[in-house]
Amino acid sequence: MIFPSSLVWLTTVLLFAAPAVNLMWRGGTGYCFFAIVALALGTAVVNRRVPGYFSALRTYRWFTVGMLALIVASIVQQLLFGYWLPRQFDALSRFVFALPVFLLLRQLPSRNLRVIGWGCAAGALAVALWALIDQPPGGWTDANRLNNSYTNAIPFGDTALLLAFLSVFTLGWDNPRDWRIVVPRVLALIAGGYASFLSGTRGGWLAVPVFVVLLGMQYQWFTQKKRLVVATLAIVIAAAGLLSTERIQKRLAEVPNDVSMMHRGDDDTSTGLRLQLWDASRLIFMHHPLYGIGKGRLVDELGVMAKRGEVKPEIVNERAHSDFFSTLAEMGLIGVICLLLFYYGTAVYFWRHRYASDPTIRAAAYAGLAVATSTVIFGLTIDVLVPIMVTVLLALLVATLLAMIDVRKRELQGAPRVAPVAREKERVVELK
Repeated sequence: MIFPSSLVWLTTVLLFAAPAVNLMWRGGTGYCFFAIVALALGTAVVNRRVPGYFSALRTYRWFTVGMLALIVASIVQQLLFGYWLPRQFDALSRFVFALPVFLLLRQLPSRNLRVIGWGCAAGALAVALWALIDQPPGGWTDANRLNNSYTNAIPFGDTALLLAFLSVFTLGWDNPRDWRIVVPRVLALIAGGYASFLSGTRGGWLAVPVFVVLLGMQYQWFTQKKRLVVATLAIVIAAAGLLSTERIQKRLAEVPNDVSMMHRGDDDTSTGLRLQLWDASRLIFMHHPLYGIGKGRLVDELGVMAKRGEVKPEIVNERAHSDFFSTLAEMGLIGVICLLLFYYGTAVYFWRHRYASDPTIRAAAYAGLAVATSTVIFGLTIDVLVPIMVTVLLALLVATLLAMIDVRKRELQGAPRVAPVAREKERVVELK
């Protein structure tokens, strides 16, 4: 197989940089991603006749189906409905490009793929440092939430939170007993959590308990009494500290306040407007159940409904603030099936490898589950599959983590049988 060492190292650098610059440099992750795509397409052409190069797309068929389902459904929908909005393919195309990227990355040694964990840690540390240096007069407040110039506070805070926890999930494939590795990863967890805290993205915080449970399963906190006690104590202290802060108390109190105002007839609150959007999406689905109104046409349909007095003008929006309800209205039942295929394709192979004895495979599996579950949770209250900076990061993370599992399995199967002493020396050399 034609695979020069310069290609390996260039890809490694790009894998580190892509998550590291996601929240700091507009388009930075996209540039890194498309550089990898170019390398992947070139490599695929050169190795097109090499037996087995494309076989992984069949081996991981649900991943392949998941990456293709939504964009294929969108293309077919536009052909059937007779309209053309190529902009609607932009974000979803990143998942298609994830397929050749996966084929490329599964040819790299697993040690090179590990840098994506350090890239996530660097991204979390960078955004917290920027928040400290560039804070406005009076600091970051609810009226001036932390974000950047090319996205709003919700996807910004959600991404910071994901990068923070991925820093710790991927610690499992390095050396979690080495304090020189543990300390920067834990600092990255704190830094990314701090950035998410300043963004006030309360919907994304729903993923924190899921992340904690997944971490407990990965590091086996629940299997030994001593570990369980220590982990529980740490979680309780951290939760109590966070819940005692004025900002979190205020953000959490806004939900019951909004509900109370809705009961009094005032539904022009953040929660009320979102619920109205979801109900309007449901009504649209009732009238267009099979294939929806067409992806990209939600704002026009809501505008027509507002003129007829069926919905309030305040909720006329391009998206329904939920991946599920946006898909339900725009793509109907077929779209929802494709969305579920996407969720399943991004999660199933990580779920199957969660009990792997090899720490690298196990870490990749739980990191992948963190990405997959957070995509669902974040998508409950915001359209995750719309911002380019989000979809390109998700596509790269899923492709890399699945490639890590595939590569490591083949490394273990092809490794020569060596004496225990020799194996220990080999492990020490690898850590160096």
